[in-house]
Amino acid sequence: MALPMPDSEVSRILVVTAHPDDVDFGAAGTVAQWTRQGIEVAYGIVTNGDAGGFDPAVARGEIPAIRQAEQRAAGEAVGVTDIRFLGYRDGELSVSHELRRDISRLIRQIRPQRMLIQSPDRNWNRIPASHPDHLAAGEAAICSVYPDAQNPFAHPSLLLDEGLEAWSVPEVWLMGSPHPDHYVDVTDTFPAKMAAIGAHASQLPMPEAIEGRVRQWLEMAAEQGGLPSGRLAEAFQVVTAP
Repeated sequence: MALPMPDSEVSRILVVTAHPDDVDFGAAGTVAQWTRQGIEVAYGIVTNGDAGGFDPAVARGEIPAIRQAEQRAAGEAVGVTDIRFLGYRDGELSVSHELRRDISRLIRQIRPQRMLIQSPDRNWNRIPASHPDHLAAGEAAICSVYPDAQNPFAHPSLLLDEGLEAWSVPEVWLMGSPHPDHYVDVTDTFPAKMAAIGAHASQLPMPEAIEGRVRQWLEMAAEQGGLPSGRLAEAFQVVTAP
């Protein structure tokens, strides 16, 4: 079990997820805490979310723009304005050289002391947490942390053509992990989390039911983390990067 760095030692955090809304369901309460402390948080959203939505009246070609706008609104709800979309197809993600390069580019541009990514390990207790795109995004992200972003000779175009120096990320937080070991009390930022989730209207066929479900998830995490009764928590696995 790795002890997380104190937030006071962190000035920049990069979040990488497969889809718009992944970070909000998984970690928006924690992100809101970080930004309220003055930490700069940036999002790298790998896919366009073009396989999402539930309303047949909405043309499929309109979905990417809708979901990008929703993610920007969700980011604003928790204090995040630096949101970058990599443009990959939803539902077709693989751990490709191109994806590793593109995430490495984000790392070298932002130079974070902490990254928040999706777990590359399947969670058999919560299958929806292990969407194939989530697993691929998590695997590509951790490969980008090590060895790609810190190796000046990996993806040489990043240095030679774009002038992006190598960068080592000291710490990585995994969400959706089957082995969480760190729990963040998000009771006070729960309203901001729900505002972020609510921004994804195209993904919520029954918005009136979502708050109860999310609250139940967070109550379970708080109990697992040993927090007092009535508290809400988000769960992570924290690892020290080499």
